[in-house]
Amino acid sequence: MYDCFPFFPLGDGKIHEGFTGLAQHLRHKKTVVIDGYQGIFFEDLRTQLDEYFRDRGLSVAWQDAGQAMLSSEDIDKLIEPYLGDSDPLFGKRCTLNLSDLFDADKLSSLQPDPGAEMNIIYGPGAFLAGWEGSLVYADLPKNEMQYRAREGRICNLGASAPLHPKAMYKRFYFVDWILLNKHKDEISSIVDVIVDGQGGVSWMEGDDFRAALRSMSRNIFRVKPWFEPGVWGGTWIKEHIPGLRKDVPNYAWSFEMIVPENGLVLESSGNRLEVSFDWLMFREAPQVLGDCYSRFGKEFPIRFDFLDTFNGGNLSIQCHPQEDYIQKKFGENFTQQEAYYILDTKDNALVNLGFVEDIDPEEFKKNLEKSAIKKIPVDIPEFVQQHHTAKHDFFLIPEGTVHGSGRNNLVLEISTTPYIFTFKMYDWLRLDLDGNPRDLNIARAMENLDFGRKGEIITRDFISKPVLADEGPGWKKFHLPTHLLHYYDVWRYHIWTSTYIETNNKCHVLNLVEGEGILIETRNGMRMKFSYAETFVIPAAAEGYRVSSPSGAEAMVVIAFIK
Repeated sequence: MYDCFPFFPLGDGKIHEGFTGLAQHLRHKKTVVIDGYQGIFFEDLRTQLDEYFRDRGLSVAWQDAGQAMLSSEDIDKLIEPYLGDSDPLFGKRCTLNLSDLFDADKLSSLQPDPGAEMNIIYGPGAFLAGWEGSLVYADLPKNEMQYRAREGRICNLGASAPLHPKAMYKRFYFVDWILLNKHKDEISSIVDVIVDGQGGVSWMEGDDFRAALRSMSRNIFRVKPWFEPGVWGGTWIKEHIPGLRKDVPNYAWSFEMIVPENGLVLESSGNRLEVSFDWLMFREAPQVLGDCYSRFGKEFPIRFDFLDTFNGGNLSIQCHPQEDYIQKKFGENFTQQEAYYILDTKDNALVNLGFVEDIDPEEFKKNLEKSAIKKIPVDIPEFVQQHHTAKHDFFLIPEGTVHGSGRNNLVLEISTTPYIFTFKMYDWLRLDLDGNPRDLNIARAMENLDFGRKGEIITRDFISKPVLADEGPGWKKFHLPTHLLHYYDVWRYHIWTSTYIETNNKCHVLNLVEGEGILIETRNGMRMKFSYAETFVIPAAAEGYRVSSPSGAEAMVVIAFIK
């Protein structure tokens, strides 16, 4: 059964629960620095810890590092070049540092009180004050950060009030997350205590935390998936994945592994602690990525997610930016390439992919612009090919390719990591879930579309044809060739007994696309069971792993890796 709350086991005694235990751990420290991510409720954390200290008669001097930040107006001016003017969706990756948002004189004036028994400075960037003391870092997975933003409970970094959730997200993506992640990376080796800042507080010591990340980078793990509704969302996820809320209109996405946003959950003695995926890459990227570390550094290059249109609607007609375009316009290091693996389908479902042979680019553009202005439908099959889908079909969507899933598909989207750069050209005249028109990017799409991807070229080069590559007793290995432009390649194993797979210094991202369950055993001795539709990772440093079908029934596993 699909597990919405996977964790990585650490053994006993590594994770601790509660404010009291954390306060006890800190109470004999003369100076404490509590740094952390934007979105943490630092005042609540202060209140809980201070109550413990006061009850024991400790004199504690608290200082908020936020007092030393530039004014919100000055910060707005500083980051303005990265926010894309009035563009509602896109900006450019910020090249500043977190320290640039602080007044250096004010920061240096924040000094410990020599008369206090204990001094604590807290807030994002608190470490920048230069205090010598125990360093605590309070972390927050980015899906929780977004929930708090939508509720208006938090602001952007350095902002004086919450913005509209879409504007907040854009600023998070292009500014806040970049600055905070860079800072987090710089101090990751010296954090003394890591805190999960989502609720009642779980925490662990820094050395144990770093050891856990080392173990994870050499074994096997799942990230914690999260699920979101959308205007085209469907019913498959609701009906097949237990434990999800039912009081939502639909689930359009399951973010199986979009690592800039997913969290990692660690478990010890029944206690759990969640941190953002970034930590693993900051500490162990060479072990995780293997031979592609030199190309991607600390960015994880592959993402998996589900697009659910069962009884829902069509995705927009869309494309993604060419590589030089995304680098120049948005500051990304590599572009957004996709492929649709059809996990399930019904009722003669379709995928829109590639242009018809006699496509007239100018006529296509005129129809899109006319539709956007006058709110009249576009006859999409006049311009875009439609392909019937069946389970285990594999459609290839390199950058610049017109595409969009139709209704009644469950798509396992296998892609490179950039994930917000969708240029919608036509969205079936729909409103968003708030009743507002959805943003279109016709001009940007026209700058990136490859109109040579049309006619028979699509069925020849953009629909993968599986090739039997190897087989043995109880297993077969198929190659699912990707497009020449794709950074990644894909295999599919059919397993009735078991087989051993070498990583060959590559990171493998896997999904069980057929069968009730499989057992994975790494060379390092870790054993984990995985269920249908679950996504998991074998880092390059694991070196090898055995995949077994305990029931003897056929199990099919898709594996993606960088070429």
